Amino acid sequence: MAENKENPGYSPEELIEVYGARAHNLKNIDINIPKNKLVVITGISGSGKSSLAFDTIYAEGQRRYMETFGAYARQFIGEMERPDVDKITGLSPVISIEQKTTNKNPRSTVGTVTEVYDFMRLLYARIGEAFSYNTGKKMVKWSEEEIVNNIFQRFDNEKISLLAPLVRGRKGHYRELFEEIRKKGFVKVRVDGEIKDITPKMQVDRYKIHDIEVVVDRLKVADSFRHRLSQSVQQTLKMGKDLMFVHIEGDTEITSYSKQLMCADTGLSYEEPSPNSFSFNSPYGACPTCKGLGSVFTIDMDLVLPDRSKSVREGALTPLGEERDASVFQQVETFAKKNKIKLDIAVEKLPEEHLNLLLYGDKNINASLEVNTDDETVPNEYTGSYEGIIPMLKRWFASSYSTEALRDWVQKYMTLKTCPSCNGARLKKESLWFLIDRKNISELSEMNLDKLYAWFDGIELRLNNKQRTIAKDVIKEIRERLTFLLNVGLTYLTLNRPSKTLSGGESQRIRLATQIGSQLQGITYILDEPSIGLHQRDNHRLITALQDLRDIGNSVLVVEHDKDIMLAADHLIDIGPKAGYHGGRVVAEGDPKQMLKLNTLTAGYLNGVHTIAVPAERRKGNGKKLVLKGAKGNNLKNVDATFPLGKFIVITGVSGSGKSTLINETLYPILSQHAYNSKTNPLEYKSIKGLENIDKVIEIDQSPIGRTPRSNPATYCGFFTDIRTLFASVPEAKIRGYNAGRFSFNVKSGRCDVCEGGGMRVIEMNFLPDVYVPCEKCNGKRYNRETLEIRYKGKSISDVLNMTVEEAVEFFQLVPYIYRKIKVLEEVGLGYITLGQSAVTLSGGEAQRVKLATELSKRDTGKTFYILDEPTTGLHFEDIQHLLDVLNKLVDRGNTVLVIEHNLDVIKVADHVIDLGPEGGDGGGRILFEGTPEDLIKNKESHTAKFLKAELN
Repeated sequence: MAENKENPGYSPEELIEVYGARAHNLKNIDINIPKNKLVVITGISGSGKSSLAFDTIYAEGQRRYMETFGAYARQFIGEMERPDVDKITGLSPVISIEQKTTNKNPRSTVGTVTEVYDFMRLLYARIGEAFSYNTGKKMVKWSEEEIVNNIFQRFDNEKISLLAPLVRGRKGHYRELFEEIRKKGFVKVRVDGEIKDITPKMQVDRYKIHDIEVVVDRLKVADSFRHRLSQSVQQTLKMGKDLMFVHIEGDTEITSYSKQLMCADTGLSYEEPSPNSFSFNSPYGACPTCKGLGSVFTIDMDLVLPDRSKSVREGALTPLGEERDASVFQQVETFAKKNKIKLDIAVEKLPEEHLNLLLYGDKNINASLEVNTDDETVPNEYTGSYEGIIPMLKRWFASSYSTEALRDWVQKYMTLKTCPSCNGARLKKESLWFLIDRKNISELSEMNLDKLYAWFDGIELRLNNKQRTIAKDVIKEIRERLTFLLNVGLTYLTLNRPSKTLSGGESQRIRLATQIGSQLQGITYILDEPSIGLHQRDNHRLITALQDLRDIGNSVLVVEHDKDIMLAADHLIDIGPKAGYHGGRVVAEGDPKQMLKLNTLTAGYLNGVHTIAVPAERRKGNGKKLVLKGAKGNNLKNVDATFPLGKFIVITGVSGSGKSTLINETLYPILSQHAYNSKTNPLEYKSIKGLENIDKVIEIDQSPIGRTPRSNPATYCGFFTDIRTLFASVPEAKIRGYNAGRFSFNVKSGRCDVCEGGGMRVIEMNFLPDVYVPCEKCNGKRYNRETLEIRYKGKSISDVLNMTVEEAVEFFQLVPYIYRKIKVLEEVGLGYITLGQSAVTLSGGEAQRVKLATELSKRDTGKTFYILDEPTTGLHFEDIQHLLDVLNKLVDRGNTVLVIEHNLDVIKVADHVIDLGPEGGDGGGRILFEGTPEDLIKNKESHTAKFLKAELN
């Protein structure tokens, strides 16, 4: 029988009715969800919340949408599998807003994702005022007569050519264009900087980018030719669409003239701006050095020559390596002999000229270390002779023929540095000299969103009447979008922040703000823990944003563990009672105030019956400490921080206050370099003391444990090797001659030959993501029939992979070396996942706990430094208790655990708290407090202290 939950007070038209939901661990449940309400689905981790929200309701909505496609489109997409549910009624179009980070593309930024930057580009193209980058003076539009007078003033008595630009930065062979010019009577053109005669059937390389100008006239600048010059200038401007170039014969430079924007003093001219002129993704706006990325790869001489006390034969030139029988080394020896370079003495004793010859292959070196694929200093092809280490590395990195592995190898000798041409602004210099109220578009992109909103708030007063009229609607759109972003607590972000650096919660809130801005109605929105990474201070903003989405006529379903959001819901659904097989039921549902009176696990934590206890005494630590001084990365204000060892340390502060900058981007790279000689460079800092007290550092983040269905907890944690060895020791396996490799789904002999051990077939969808379907031969078991015939205690290797952690702990109880590793997975609260569960189905929080379990199963040294970034993501109150038990065990063994966290239950049990702030972005970056939670609540400047006070009292 299906479970049936009635919702009094709602008519059938006001409900989404789900009948017989059985996805994953759901126990054939029936549930009625009120429409146009804020509904929160909660419950212990692994109880079935996501199975109900995403795998049932969202999957059915998506399937119905796909069915609206025509037969032609559906033949490419295929039929979407119906979720395991009997019936869903009342379902409106569904939009899912999940935790996945927006985009890994380095060109994607907060500004481009939210479209705010697109509107700003339009604004600058229409009302931006141009200034000369030579003089700083405002540029004006010139008449033809003024251009003629300026040519006489600058080029008196010079022989010049007047050029009309016809093609700028475009590919093509342009055969028809050349023929058309020839028929008009012109005899010369300038192609890519070289003047050529026009010949019949003339064309250029169609696959290269070209600049083509027609030579309209060639004459001497003298009074006797003034009339002719005036007529030629008029014709040149007409052909070049108000733009022309003047070229002095024998000179490589050209001078631009435009009827649009010109500098009176220097003759510098800009093209009439378009929105593309301010796009770093367009050749018309991007900085030519970094191609709009804001940073360039440069060869790092410290990595190429790490030890100058060695000789070349001993491997001083790291890319070359030690002396060996290889063609490149033979070339070096021949080259050294010819130039009388000694390869047996220390590099530091070599004359500078000899070292430069080895590095650059030539006395006349171009010492630029930047790698730019369009740079003429980067050799295009190998000549067969010794070219020098630096040109060789540059060629391998820039060449389109190089393999990815070769580029990755070259990248080991490079560092990513801010582009020297644009200083990270991404745009060409002309674009950066278009200003509105003395600010260019890059300066606005670097402002925190709250400051940017303040700048736009009174902008009309600083514009003239014409600008106000043109900009009115664009400014309104920008303000609206910024308001939505501020309302979801993203005040500290900047528009130029790369989207790949955003956390799951931040990218989810950006998409939430975008959806609020779209003003759609009648939609069912499903969100997955939007409160991730959000400080309690900003929770009310998120709640207001969700309520706004509801108030315009949408149903909002939120999978959430946050107490404030649960209590603000119109309707609360609690799934449980436990995780995995023991969950999948509706434990309780209704108004949150009524739910508080019930005797459920969730209600117990909400009403105070269950609490996570504050320790009676804080640990004293081992007396040793790490002292980091002068941290200045991103928004940090020359911070000095002390990390006492042998304690449970928590880093707190409002979103954007500098926690990740201090720990993930400064402290962790320092410790990683110390412990493992890592190549990751920390952000700027002055000094660090106490490194001798650390011999191992482990960062446990929420990145996936694998990106394909082949990855799973058993392979990641390493105990699958032990299980395979156990199966190989079974008498039947010995008789057949099977070794441990036979039981690997990555080895040909034992795996299914159709899916090749994946258990799933990958269907490539061309323009859509790949689809995984169960293998029709092995039915997802991964192995062939012969391998599955080998059984240990009645179970095949496939049966073991399908066991939950809970079942496996019992099954392997008498095999200590396997039991110990699986037991740790259960201790971190993952008893409900299966050993062979695909990595792509694990949430960020689950992946983080699998990594934590892996580290826990290893032998620690007592001098290990653990770093975790928001480990409570996706965890119920009960799971947080399990997590804290595990972390406390690590500290009790003498290690140091550092956690970046907003959750008050974690903060209150810490031995040492470091609170950053007081605000996000530019308003943060200071350490407000270091010490125990009891002392923190006395700090009046800290936002964390205000909320923590209620937890400790």
